Amino acid sequence: MKPIRYPYFVGVNRPTSTTETPMSKLKPHYAFPLLLLLAGALPGCATFGTCEPGECSNDAMITTNVQTLLDQRPELGPPHSIAVQTRGGVVYLDGQVDAGLERETAESVASQAPGVARVVDSIYVSH
Repeated sequence: MKPIRYPYFVGVNRPTSTTETPMSKLKPHYAFPLLLLLAGALPGCATFGTCEPGECSNDAMITTNVQTLLDQRPELGPPHSIAVQTRGGVVYLDGQVDAGLERETAESVASQAPGVARVVDSIYVSH
């Protein structure tokens, strides 16, 4: 395959004959740094999902309790309109409500559940 030659560049003072390096020659130069980056990041992902003994079952119980409490509040929308996840006693709320007061109510209800250490509120207010 012959390199492509461009006779000129618009607005740039360069020699009239320029050769282009095919992309196939550059790929090995980018593959190695990418491989190193992935090799360094993947071990951290493997340890994120692990739990201390008894911690995961406690988190599951907290999630169930908080979800039940939120579903009992009709002003927060239909059941399961706010998603609940728990990690190490920290409750993460995600979803959409109609007003800021509903968002505060959801956070307050979640914080009152037994075993909740902290609430991270990512609820979006649509109005």
